[in-house]
Amino acid sequence: MKIRIKFKKWGCMKFIGHLDMMRFFQKAIRRANIDIKYSEGYSAHQIMSFAAPLGVGITSDGEYFDIEVLSTESSQKSLDALNAQMVDGVEVTGYVALPEKAKTAMSIVAAADYYLSYKDGYVNPHTTGEWNDIIKINLLDKSDFIVTKKTKKSEREVDIKPLVYAIKAVELDGKQYFYLKVSTGSIDNIKPEFVLESLYGKCNIEYDPLAIQIHRNDVFARDESGELISLLEMGEIIS
Repeated sequence: MKIRIKFKKWGCMKFIGHLDMMRFFQKAIRRANIDIKYSEGYSAHQIMSFAAPLGVGITSDGEYFDIEVLSTESSQKSLDALNAQMVDGVEVTGYVALPEKAKTAMSIVAAADYYLSYKDGYVNPHTTGEWNDIIKINLLDKSDFIVTKKTKKSEREVDIKPLVYAIKAVELDGKQYFYLKVSTGSIDNIKPEFVLESLYGKCNIEYDPLAIQIHRNDVFARDESGELISLLEMGEIIS
């Protein structure tokens, strides 16, 4: 049976890298007595794959990994067992069964959405309304959004507008955020902070990456009709 697990991480756990998070969950699954399936062969390991791992320093409400199990308790009992093994800064929020022929989350990721905000002590150069005007003039009303993308070996001009599915400035609980939904995955992948940096460049404002806190909200795949749906919605709750 294939299982998809969703978790969130915050606080000091945002500084824990992907490989350490994977080792953490391998131990947590054993201690929670999840009947996980192991690979065959001389060096057997848990069958587990993560979807679009986060960079260090990013918090998230939408992290996923898939496992295979030989048997399982209900979704609620499995959540309780796993959360009993979590540390402060990590919480498992979803445990669903996938169709037998379902592809791994890693292979089907198509998009992710984020909230970007200014850290304490840094000055926001524009109001929410001003930022939305800037977004509209420079991106939404344009047929393209050409930016210079640098790599280790070269730099080239690319149109990133087709990769930005949603972008706006919003206020939540009196604080300003940038909400972005962008293409994510192995083929077309763009980081939300790169989009924001590009907008800064259009305004001739110096971009300071240390000023921005990035929070991932969720990760999406495309259903049969091509619509984006949360990875958790592709499974069913086990009763």
